[in-house]
Order: sequence, then structure tokens, then C-alpha cells
Amino acid sequence: MDPARSLRFPRLARCDYAPPMLEPLIDAWDAMAGIPHLGWWLSLLWGLYLIVLAGWIVLQKREPVATLSWLLSLAALPLIGYFIYYFLGPLRIRRQRLHRARARAALDGCVPPPGDHADSADLARLAQATTGFAPTRSSAVALLIGGAPTFDALLTEIDAARHHVHLEYYIFEPDRTGTRVRDALVARARTGVRVRLLLDAVGSSRLGQDFLAPLRAAGVEIAWFHPFRLRRLKRPKFNLRNHRKLAIIDGRVAFTGGINISDEQSRRVHARAWHDLHLRLEGAVVRALQAVFLEDWSYAAKVALRDERLWPPLEPGGLPTLVLPSGPDSPWEAIHRVQMEAILRADRRVWLVTPYFVPGEAARYAITSTALRGVDVRVMVPKASDSRIVSAAARSYFEELLAAGVRVFEYQPRMLHSKSMLVDDDIVMIGSANFDNRSFRLNFELSLLLRDAALAAELEAVWRTDEREAREVGARRRLGLPQRLLEASARLLSPLL
Repeated sequence: MDPARSLRFPRLARCDYAPPMLEPLIDAWDAMAGIPHLGWWLSLLWGLYLIVLAGWIVLQKREPVATLSWLLSLAALPLIGYFIYYFLGPLRIRRQRLHRARARAALDGCVPPPGDHADSADLARLAQATTGFAPTRSSAVALLIGGAPTFDALLTEIDAARHHVHLEYYIFEPDRTGTRVRDALVARARTGVRVRLLLDAVGSSRLGQDFLAPLRAAGVEIAWFHPFRLRRLKRPKFNLRNHRKLAIIDGRVAFTGGINISDEQSRRVHARAWHDLHLRLEGAVVRALQAVFLEDWSYAAKVALRDERLWPPLEPGGLPTLVLPSGPDSPWEAIHRVQMEAILRADRRVWLVTPYFVPGEAARYAITSTALRGVDVRVMVPKASDSRIVSAAARSYFEELLAAGVRVFEYQPRMLHSKSMLVDDDIVMIGSANFDNRSFRLNFELSLLLRDAALAAELEAVWRTDEREAREVGARRRLGLPQRLLEASARLLSPLL
């Protein structure tokens, strides 16, 4: 057979009943079919496309599995694959180091040394090396369970604000809860309190100008993290989101954790609202959290804040605390590293709660190795998350975990959105980061690691309450072929989730 003939495009047959609107398309197709050796030219272009795309992806120096996943996925999508990777592919960015240095300069000499426990000191050194934040302390910590008490506590502090209110959220919805918070911010701004609101442009995309107008009229400063603007020719950062949830009031009280501003997280509004955790903090830790906010604000708003009243005197002492911001602006994956180190150092137990469980190879090794040496390792995920693909990918790892002795639970009543980890009798980790590649590598996240037996006991009580509403996954899961195929297919996408 003549190779050139085998690559010729067939001409379309004309039909009397063909709609007139298709005539130009048929003519265009026939014109293309008449081009000599068109098949060879298209094959050459496809090969060049693969070479350019492969070079671009390989130069990112990601994990081999993730790199191969992108290459195989996009090889079958000429041109379209380029735009998919352009908008959603991994990308490292360089943030404004000068602004970061200025924000952290206020912390110099203000944070106490780490605790005297050997493991705590090692974790503290790792945290400081990967984040640049020295260990600090929390003079008061309150564990807030669910959105309703969290919003009540937050609004109480906002109403008491005298100098400034700083809010940074991934999701801020224009619903009853969002309106309640907005009106509180407007009221404080009208009294002269400086209110700054930093929102993720994707997570808070439902906020319209009508909702924001009262804020702007009251003098509230609003900044958007990585807004999507088509008029810009440079590559957008659409896939790099600010997933942090952070509030600072007068530089003396801070809130952080997993709860967004939304009715979806308040059982006062919805009976099946998401189950989540948050922290209210006082003490020197607020300085570090203020620095996190100011870094993000200076990056998004292009304004460096230098007001000395942002750093009031704070009560010293308290619980040893590690502030762990992470994101694609750093190669160290601070939350991932500290979490893995804490798991590997566990002596008695590791109880992990996460809504999205898509562990990489290092995370799977840490969890299974810890379980294999006799540590009580438990993982709790929701029975049904808001992403069917992620849930299927998570279940694809159950067999490996169960074989290593890990106990796996699926929370039944509603969406489980809390991100927490309890290690031994005194290490607690709570924040915004899920247990997946997106949180470890792509999103800007914020977690805290605290050492305190009383706080650990509170978190254990939360776990045991949730465990009563969860179903433990048996060692032998009976799955039909469609479910097995779904889980196996979702697992292939794990590096991209």
C-alpha cells in the first residue's frame, strides 16, 4: 500500500438532505482533503507539538509519575492539551521576597524558643527550615467544632475590634452567613476600624458587585488572589489557589482552620452542613499569623503595610506552636514534610481526618510503615465527598492501607471537611490542607501544629464522637466490576488531582 495514500483524508459525500448551514464546513473539509500529503503534515505537526509540550513539562522537574501522567494525558489532545496545561498545569511562581522579609521582620526577637521535648525540637527545626517561621507559642487556644460556634466567636471579636480586622478566605459566599459577616465588617469599618478582605478569585467567584458595594462604600479594602484576566498575555495562575482561612483582629486574636464563610458550613442554617474544625488563638502565634496575612496581602494588593499597631504587645508563654504556611512559591512542601515527620516519629497512635485522601508515594510509605511497626494508625474520610472522582481515588488506596494494619473509617451523616491529625498524646495538627497533591504542592495552605495534652484530649473526644457516626471499612471489600474500574481509573488521575 502506498503510505501517502493511506494518510489521505476522505472527501465527504454530498447529500441532498444536508442542512445548508453545513455546506461551508463540507467545502472546507473537501479543500483540506485536496491538499497533497496533508496526513503527513499533520503527523509532523503532532510530533513537534509533543516534543515542545514534553520539554515544557519535563523542565518543571515534577515527580516522574506526575510528569508521565501529564504527557500521556495531553499527547492524545493536540492543541487542546496545550491550553489545558497552560491554564491548569503545575507552575512555580516567585513571590515578592522583599514584602515577605518586611512582614517577618516584625517577628524578630518576639517568638520564644521551642519546647524542650526532643521530638518537638526536631519538628520545630524542620518547620523553621522549610517555612522561615521560627517556633512560637499560643497563650490561649479554643477548639471550635462546626461553623455555627466559629462564626459566633468570629463575629464577637469583629464587633470588639478597635484598630483592624484582617480576613483571608478561599470561599466567601453571598448567602445568609456571608451577609452576616459582611454587615459586621461594614459596621466596624464605619467606626474607623481598618478592614481588609483578601479573597480567592475562584473560591469566592460568586461575590457580585451588589454584594461588595456596601463594603467598598464603608471603606473596606478588598484584594483578589490570582484573578483571572484574559487581557493579560502572560500565563495565568488559574490553578494556584489561596486555600487559606485566616482572620486577625487587632493583632491579638486569630482564627484559622478549615471553615469557610458559607451557609454550607453552619448547621444553624443547614442540617447537613459540612462537619469541620477551626481554632481561636491568642498569644505570640498571632504575630506569625499576622505575618502570613501581610505576605499574602502585599502579594495580592501590591501594598506593604508597615503600621506598628499591627504588632501590639502579646502575652508570652503558652503551648508550643508551629505555624506552617506552604504553597508553590516554595519547593519544600512544608506541611507535607512536617506531617510525614510527625507520622514517622509516632510511638502510640496517628489518627488522621481528611475530606480528600489522595496520598503520594511518600505519604503512603509513611502511613503504612508506621502501622506495620505496631502504631495505632487510623484514617477517617467522608463516605461521599463533593467530588466523586476524589472519593473513588481515595478508596483505591484502602486495600493497601488495610493490609498494613491501618484502620479506615468512612464518616456517614454528611460531608466531613475537617483536616486534623492526632499523634500520640500531645501533638495536634489542624489547618486548611487536605491530604492530597493539590494541597501539598499547588494550593497556598496554612496549618498549625501544637503540642498540648489537653488539646489532644479534646481532639480525641471529637474523633470518638465522629467514629460513632462512621463505618469502619472491612478488610475484604466486596466490589462489583464497575466500582473496581471506577476506583482504578480515578487512581490513574491521582497525580493530577
